[in-house]
Amino acid sequence: MARGKLRIYLGAAPGVGKTYAMLSEAHRRVERGTDAVVAFVEHHGRPRTEVMLHGLEQIQRRELAYRGTAFTEMDVDAVLERRPAVALVDELAHTNVPGSRNGKRWQDIEELLEAGIDVISTVNIQHLESLGDVVESITGVRQRETVPDEIVRRADQIELVDMSPQAIRRRMAHGNIYQPDKVDAALSNYFRPGNLTALRELALLWVADRVDEYLQEYRAEHSIRSTWQARERIVVGLTGGPEGRTLIRRAARMAAKGSGSEVLAVYIARSDGLTSASPKELAVQRTLVEDLGGTFHHVIGDDIPSALLEFARGVNATQIVLGSSRRKAWQYIFGPGVGATVARESGPDLDVHIVTHDEVAKGRGLPVARGARLGRTRIIAGWLVAVVGPVLLSLLLTSIENGPGLANDVLLFLFLTVVAALLGGQLPALASAAVGSLLLNFYFTPPTRTLTVSDPKNLVAIVIFFAVAVSVASVVDLAARRTHQAARLRAESEILSFLAGSVLRGETTLDALLERVRETFGMETVALLERAGDVEPWTCAGRAGSDHGKPLLRPEDADVDMPVGDHMALALSGRVLPAEDRRVLAAFAAQAAVVLDRQRLVGEAERARELAEGNRIRTALLAAVSHDLRTPLASIKASVTSLRSDDVAWSQEDEAELLAGIEAGADRLDHLVGNLLDMSRLQTGTVTPLIREIDLDEVVPMALGGVPEGSVTLDIPEELPIVAVDPGLLERSVANLVENAVKYSPDGTAVLVSASALGARVELRIADRGPGVPDSAKDRIFEPFQRYGDAPRGAGVGLGLAVARGFAEAMGGTLAAEDTPGGGMTMVLTLRAAPGRPPARPDLPAQATT
Repeated sequence: MARGKLRIYLGAAPGVGKTYAMLSEAHRRVERGTDAVVAFVEHHGRPRTEVMLHGLEQIQRRELAYRGTAFTEMDVDAVLERRPAVALVDELAHTNVPGSRNGKRWQDIEELLEAGIDVISTVNIQHLESLGDVVESITGVRQRETVPDEIVRRADQIELVDMSPQAIRRRMAHGNIYQPDKVDAALSNYFRPGNLTALRELALLWVADRVDEYLQEYRAEHSIRSTWQARERIVVGLTGGPEGRTLIRRAARMAAKGSGSEVLAVYIARSDGLTSASPKELAVQRTLVEDLGGTFHHVIGDDIPSALLEFARGVNATQIVLGSSRRKAWQYIFGPGVGATVARESGPDLDVHIVTHDEVAKGRGLPVARGARLGRTRIIAGWLVAVVGPVLLSLLLTSIENGPGLANDVLLFLFLTVVAALLGGQLPALASAAVGSLLLNFYFTPPTRTLTVSDPKNLVAIVIFFAVAVSVASVVDLAARRTHQAARLRAESEILSFLAGSVLRGETTLDALLERVRETFGMETVALLERAGDVEPWTCAGRAGSDHGKPLLRPEDADVDMPVGDHMALALSGRVLPAEDRRVLAAFAAQAAVVLDRQRLVGEAERARELAEGNRIRTALLAAVSHDLRTPLASIKASVTSLRSDDVAWSQEDEAELLAGIEAGADRLDHLVGNLLDMSRLQTGTVTPLIREIDLDEVVPMALGGVPEGSVTLDIPEELPIVAVDPGLLERSVANLVENAVKYSPDGTAVLVSASALGARVELRIADRGPGVPDSAKDRIFEPFQRYGDAPRGAGVGLGLAVARGFAEAMGGTLAAEDTPGGGMTMVLTLRAAPGRPPARPDLPAQATT
C-alpha cells in the first residue's frame, strides 16, 4: 500500500490564518470530488474559522478523562475505519492527553500516512524543536509543545502562511485571534512588533532552506550541472595557510550584504595524504567560519582547481573567494596557479574573487630597480648557470666517448645561455656566451686542448654561436624590460584609478590614504606636514606608520618629500625612492591635500549644524520664556497684587483661592524651569546616572504626585524582577510621561500604567485613550520644544518627552511610542533587569503556543 502524502501549512506566528487556509483547501478538494474529512480542527472560538467547518464532514472526537476533567482528542481508529482520501488534522505539535493512543499528534498522523491516507496539517514555526532556544530568547516564552524538524522536513509539500506584524496586530486588536480580555496582554508581550518580525524571519529562512533541498533534488534528478543563481552562495577556497582567516571574514562581509546568503569554506586535500596544511590552523578556521554562520567542508581531490569547481557547482554556488597566490615568482614556471585556473574555467555562472592578504607581500610596491625586480636569488642563480653550467657541461661532454658532435654541442651551450638570460638577465647571459665560446674552442674544436681553430668552418660556428647567444640574451632582456614597464604602468594606472574613484566617491579618509601611500611605496612612516606661513613651524596634519627612527617634524627630516603648494608637503621615511616613482607620489600628495580640505569642510559643516541647532534651541527657549514662563508669572503677579490691595476686603475663601492660584503658578513655573534645566544637562552631556538595583513599585508611585487623584490606574506585579536604574532619573521620566498622558486623555478616563518582564528586560507601559499620534510623527514628538499639532491644552514648552527619552537612554534603556489598541498612544519605557533575580515569564498559556 502506497504511503499517504503530507501537506503542512507552516505559520510564521499564531493567528496568521493557517487553519483557515487548510479549511479553504479542503473546500476546494471537496468541490473537485475528493473524499476529504475533518479528523481534528480547533477553531479556538474564532467565528470566521468556525464558519469554514460548515459543509465538511467531521469525524467524531474521542473523549478522555484526565484529573477529573474531560478532554477530546482525535479518534485515530475512527479515521482509519472511515478511510478517507484526505484527512485534516490541526496542530501538528499538539501533545495528546495521557491515555491517548500516542503521546504526540504527529505520531497519530504517521499512522494515517502509513495507512495510505493523505493528511493536511498545520504548525507554527516556533514549535520546531531546533528553534526552541532561539524562540525563547526572542519572545521570552518557552514552547512546551514541539515537533521534530525531520517530521516537517519529510512533508511532501510545505506552504508558508505569512502576514506582516502590523496586520497580525490589527487582527488581534479587532478580536479576530484572542478574546477581548486577553488582547492587551498579548499585544504587550508575545505579539510585539519585534517578536513577530523575528518569527517571520525565522519562518522565511527555514522555508528557504527546505526549498533549497527541493532544488538540489530536482537538479540531481535531471542531471543539471550549471549554476542556478537562486540565492547567493559563496565558496571560500582554503589552503590551510594563515590567510584563510582573511578570506573567511571577507566572504562573511560579502554574504552580509544580501539576505539569505551562505558561506561555505572548503579545504581540498590530495588523495595521497601529502599536504602542507597546518591541522591547528584548519581547526581555527573551521571554528571561525562556524562562528560567522557558515559551514566547513573537507574535500579530497588530486586536481585542486577541478575539485574546487566541482564542489562549487555541486552546492549551486554563485561566487568563489580565493586568496592571492603565496608562491614565489619563479614557481609560476610550473603553471598559472589555482586562482588563475579557476577564474579561467569557472564559466559565466560563477564569479571568482581574488583577495589579497598579508602573506602575499607586506606592501603593494611598484616595480623598482631592475636588480630588485629580479631578486638576489634569481641573479645568483643566473650567474651560477652562466659560469658553472658551461664548465659542468664541458666535463660531461668530454667524458662521453664519440660525443654528440659539434653542432649539438653548440646547441647545448646555447641552451645554457638562454637559461642564464631568463634567470639573471643580460649580464649573466653575456658571461655564459663568452665562457661557452672559450670552452667550445678549447675542448670541442680541432685541434682540441688549444685555442687554435684549424678549420674555418668551426671558427664560423663559434662566431655564430656567440652572436646568437648575445642576440638571444638581448631579446630576453628586452622582453623582461618591456614586461617590467608594462607591470609598472599597470600598477600606476590602478593607483591613479583608485585615487580618481576615491575623489568622486569621497570615501577615503586622510589616515587611510596615508596608510595606502605607506603600503604602496614600502615606507616606514608617512606624514602630511603643513604650516601657516613661510617662517611658521611645521605641524603634522596626519600620520601613518611608526616612528622607530627619527620623527618627521620637517620635510628636511624625511627620506623623500613631495611639496603640495607653498605650505604643505608629504614626507616619507624608510628608503629613497627612484625618480620614476615621484610621478605617482605627486598624485598621492595632491589627493592628500584634497582629503584634508574635505575633512575640514565636513568638520566646519558639523560645527555649523551644531550652531544652527543651538540657535534653534535658543530661539525656542526665548519663545518659551516669552510665553509659557510669563503665563504663570502673570498669574502669580495678579494674585499677589490682589491680596495686597487695600481697596477690597477679601473673604477667607477668596484669599484661599488666590493663594491656591499662586501655589499652582509656582508649581507650574518650577516644573517648566526643571524641564529646561534637565534639557540643558542633556544637551551638554552632564547627566551622570547613579545606577542601583530597585523595585519598580518603589519608584513609580512617587512619580504620580503631580497628577489628579484617580486619573491613573497602576498595574505593577509584585513578581517583577529588580531593575538597574537611577531612581531619580526614572522618577522624572515616569512623571513626565504620566503627566503628558493625563493631559491628553479624555475626562473620566484613567491612564493605565502597567509593567511586565520579557527576558532580561522590564517594560513600563503608560497607555492613554487620547487622540493618538500618527506613525510619521512618533519620532518627532521626542524632539525638544515639540508639541504635536501645537495642542492648545499644552501647558508646557514641549520638553517633557524629550527629557524622558534622554534620561531613559542615559540609564541604558529606551523609550518609544506605540498605538494603544482601541485608540490612543502608549509610551513604552524599556529598562534593564538586574542580574540578581530571574525575570518572570509572561503568563500566556495555550493561546500563545498553538
